[in-house]
Amino acid sequence: MLQGTELVLLGKVVATHGIRGQLVVVSFSGEFSTILSLPAVLLKGPENRTESFEVERAAVHRNRALLTLKGFTNINEVLHLVGREFFARRDQFPPLDEGEFYWCDLIGLSVTTDEGEPLGRIAEIIDTGSNDVYVVRGGDKEYLIPALEDIVVNVDLDKGIMTVSPPEGLLDL
Repeated sequence: MLQGTELVLLGKVVATHGIRGQLVVVSFSGEFSTILSLPAVLLKGPENRTESFEVERAAVHRNRALLTLKGFTNINEVLHLVGREFFARRDQFPPLDEGEFYWCDLIGLSVTTDEGEPLGRIAEIIDTGSNDVYVVRGGDKEYLIPALEDIVVNVDLDKGIMTVSPPEGLLDL
């Protein structure tokens, strides 16, 4: 589980919007509540240096985030920020409800069945629109585990373990 000042890649600045210096950000997770809640963001620039910017205003527009950064008031001042990756510190994320998790906290968790069989680690997460799917890799095998309550029976971030109860056939290759 990520904590504190560790940086999490959330998206990318893909364009400007209007003439008043707003930036258009694509969210890599498709989720915007975290981006909209951030007081400051980090943009990775040339030579992999990150620069911190305070957020003045954030909104969702046409499935993208629009950001206004403090101190920037016209398009010419922000053109150099287009194309930069968009990061935030993990400790800036808003708390979630019970049973909800940020993707960055799930990536890397060990996955075992409720019978104790180790399957591997969560390597990536696929957003299907209806539910997420965890891509679990272990050895030379890969499993696609739907993020459904009746399949994912426990997530213990402190221990770094997700326990699943796979229905018959889910783990067959």
